[in-house]
Amino acid sequence: MTQIDTSKVTTTNGIKIGQKEAPYTLIEFVNLRCPYCRQWWNEKLDLITDEVSKHNLHYVIKLFNKTSPSLILGNVMHQYVPMDERALEIITKIYDTQNEWGRLYSAEEVTHFAEETLGLVKQSNDVVLDSIVKEAEQASIRFVPTLIMGDIDFDQKISNDDFLALFN
Repeated sequence: MTQIDTSKVTTTNGIKIGQKEAPYTLIEFVNLRCPYCRQWWNEKLDLITDEVSKHNLHYVIKLFNKTSPSLILGNVMHQYVPMDERALEIITKIYDTQNEWGRLYSAEEVTHFAEETLGLVKQSNDVVLDSIVKEAEQASIRFVPTLIMGDIDFDQKISNDDFLALFN
């Protein structure tokens, strides 16, 4: 991991779930093509949504466009995620089919898959997606998933017990 400057990470841009006044804020930088991001989602989403429902957590998802060949198709899928609570269902749908669309060869094929197979509608979120890339650069965030709570950064390997301990 690089030295992340958590002071440069904000809740200004991203998908915001829960009350911003909650005592804890979890910010995650993810790319929807990343299998480790999918692992994090599958293993922790129930814990996260439970904490959100208790008004204990403000959850901010930052879809991080990457230029690496293995993640670039995720950038296409990012364009189909709304910046509101509907995002949870749509991200789940995208992760659930990651093995299918992740094998495609072009942005055009992924666009077709998103629209025709998943029934998604392209969003107008380019400005937000660009601002997330800039924020990540300023904070020295290079890898996905990168997860931040307060001034602590971690990755998907954190155990459920250690994750929940961050709330104490």
